[in-house]
Amino acid sequence: MRHMMTLADLESKIQNVPREKIAFLPTPLQILPRFSKALGGPKILMKRDDLTGLALGGNKTRMFEYLLADARKHGADTLIGGAFVQSNYCRQLAAACRATGFEVELVLRKLTCDDDQNFQGNFLLDLLLGAKVHIISGDAEDQRQAMYRLAHRLEAEGKTPYVVRMANDGDLSLDAISYTVCFCEIVEQCQKLGIQPTHLYASSYDSTQAGLEVGNRALGGLMKIVGIAAETREGQNPRERMARCADLAAKRLDLPFRFSPDEIDNTTEYVGEGYGVVTREGLEMIRLLADTEGILLDPVYTGKAMAGLASHIKNGIVTKDDVIVFLHTGGTPLLFSYGEQLITEEIMELITYDTDRLD
Repeated sequence: MRHMMTLADLESKIQNVPREKIAFLPTPLQILPRFSKALGGPKILMKRDDLTGLALGGNKTRMFEYLLADARKHGADTLIGGAFVQSNYCRQLAAACRATGFEVELVLRKLTCDDDQNFQGNFLLDLLLGAKVHIISGDAEDQRQAMYRLAHRLEAEGKTPYVVRMANDGDLSLDAISYTVCFCEIVEQCQKLGIQPTHLYASSYDSTQAGLEVGNRALGGLMKIVGIAAETREGQNPRERMARCADLAAKRLDLPFRFSPDEIDNTTEYVGEGYGVVTREGLEMIRLLADTEGILLDPVYTGKAMAGLASHIKNGIVTKDDVIVFLHTGGTPLLFSYGEQLITEEIMELITYDTDRLD
């Protein structure tokens, strides 16, 4: 496929979108020789978006550069966000608001009956960052309604709230554009290394992969993008969701193309028993990457995505001649809220209690 535009042309269009710079960019692109060898597969590089800077990093920090700029344009003083109690999104939202002077209130939904009593991981960081936290039970619609009730209450108090997902997820184009920026970074970094990737793997259900798709299409389809979803949602097809999101981002950037769901490669095959439930294959990838490269994945998102990549290598979907970029979207704090699931017999064998053996 011929290039539709140059990298400089695409970056010029992106620069027209208002942005508040809070992330440490560009994030590194790291070659993983020991991990690649351990998998017996292709050359693997990792885009380290776990190192975006705020509150232990992650992919959402990029997104808040654009969302906060839009909130400021609308005169907002308080951002309202919501997800599950251990949400990476909400932790990074709290940090981004603290770094830019916004107030932040979080409506957090329990995934298990007692996770609001587990002061670990992202939930702990939300509180340390001073976010006002409202815990609810119920489903996603209950949460959506609770967020808008909170917004109405704040308006009555004279504040100007700005609601983000989960309640306001009809247009995620700004989130997506932040990952078009990431795609541009990857292309430029690979050019400097003299490398042309064949595949880009990422954990995504919507805007992260959508933004990557926009960048890839704008530059002529430089690589195959493969998304590994960490969840399934009843009545939703992630490819349809991504196509809509990518269309909105392309339109906002004044790019002359649109997407159909069948053009997007995203699979829910590696979700396992459900969102937030660890898988054996994901745990194996967490251990393997830690053992070979000293890099930590998380059990909810990147561990499962890496398990998908490992499966594709094992099954010959990608070959030794391919060059893979794996996008590390963050999630490190989740490790601390999954301690019991992560402690295996193999890990316990690393511990000795008989100090006489050290003599």
